[in-house]
Amino acid sequence: MKLNELTLKESIDALDKKEITLEEIYKDLDQACQAKNEKLNIYLSINSKALIEAKKASKKPLRGLPIAVKDNFCTKGIVTTASSKVLDGFIPQYESTVTERLKASGGVIYGKTNMDAWAHGSSTETSDYGRTLNPRNSDHLPGGSSGGSAAAIAADFAVAAIGSETAGSIRQPAAWCGAVGFKPTYGRVSRFGVIAMASSTDSPGPIAKTVEDACILLNAFAGPDEKDGTSNKEKAPDFTSFLDQSIKGMKIGVIYQDVKEIKETNQKLLKELEILKELGATVELVQAMDPHQAIGVYTVVQRAEVSSNLARYDGIRYGGDRSNFGDEAKRRIMLGTFTLTKGYADRYYNLAQKVRTLYLNDYKELFKKYDVLVSPTSPSFAKEVGASFSSPMFGELEDMLLEASSITGLPGINVPFYRDEKTNLYLGANFIAPMWREDLVIKVADAFEKNTKWNSWRNK
Repeated sequence: MKLNELTLKESIDALDKKEITLEEIYKDLDQACQAKNEKLNIYLSINSKALIEAKKASKKPLRGLPIAVKDNFCTKGIVTTASSKVLDGFIPQYESTVTERLKASGGVIYGKTNMDAWAHGSSTETSDYGRTLNPRNSDHLPGGSSGGSAAAIAADFAVAAIGSETAGSIRQPAAWCGAVGFKPTYGRVSRFGVIAMASSTDSPGPIAKTVEDACILLNAFAGPDEKDGTSNKEKAPDFTSFLDQSIKGMKIGVIYQDVKEIKETNQKLLKELEILKELGATVELVQAMDPHQAIGVYTVVQRAEVSSNLARYDGIRYGGDRSNFGDEAKRRIMLGTFTLTKGYADRYYNLAQKVRTLYLNDYKELFKKYDVLVSPTSPSFAKEVGASFSSPMFGELEDMLLEASSITGLPGINVPFYRDEKTNLYLGANFIAPMWREDLVIKVADAFEKNTKWNSWRNK
């Protein structure tokens, strides 16, 4: 077994016991990337000083271990492009709060991962630097927009990774790549230094090999930040303290069972959720607000915020001019500007915000009865290469089951619940809870993962 295939927790434990060295981990990792990165197109850049930095951080909590970072996090001295030619060659002069805290905890940025340009998409096919392929099956897509980070985990190109989610961009690629993707409550993690997409929903978070790894990594960078006015002012808990907890007596509501497009996926999920009953939880089917309506809400709100956030990229202060924007960015800017125009804002943007409130109220009522809600993460398995070009609404349709929880700021986590033996592709389950109740999703997701066979790192 190659050492780059170890989980974050296994790596920490083995280093502490002096069973392995950082040099050995980085050697195996370098070899894996040299062999496959050109084909998979996961890393846009690799940190040549990673091992040097690792040795200096070996005594810190993350022990100098290599972490993949999505290319929309500003990293001082390392090129940051958000996978757009507008920022081709741009090197930030400051560090994002997430990566600053990652380094302070002993994590090393091994490389910057490919993504949909500006995080616009759910395929990693809109990247101006070429698409990323799914390591589980290279004829298929890894999802997005954090597709590079999810693929880095599936390919064992890092012990853990960092992504960001606006509406599904952590959980959906994690599902397609058979990994764990954890979107914390909006405001739990600072957005400072993250290239903004939709500021009212952008949420940085970990993509990892196990729920435990995700919690360890989240501990490194969650918490209040005076540089981000939307960050929660309360100290973040120790997320690892919620692992290995009994779920006996917990009430779990299964939502979206009435969505016709995911009938087969739902049937597979229901079968796997039986394990939660065996562990003492109550599992019931429950009616939730139609997820199709969230597509319209998210589309309008996100495009409006995109048109505002991308206005700064005019080629005057930094970066290339606006002719470098890709087609997807141009479409989103135009639609967003239109929905904010006088005479149309009430018809579109303000109406979308009202429906957003309806989703908030719907979840509020559901969480009076249930501790956690669960549904499939994505309607189906990873789509084939090229699929995103067939529909201008590809991303919204693939993220349909996640958008409602994203626009309402809820914490959610994806864990694998099924693997197709013929294709080696995975399906994921999405567990969500009320705001600031990451403890609930961790308890259930951890119990599910440890009592099923679907996590490829736990069941080597």
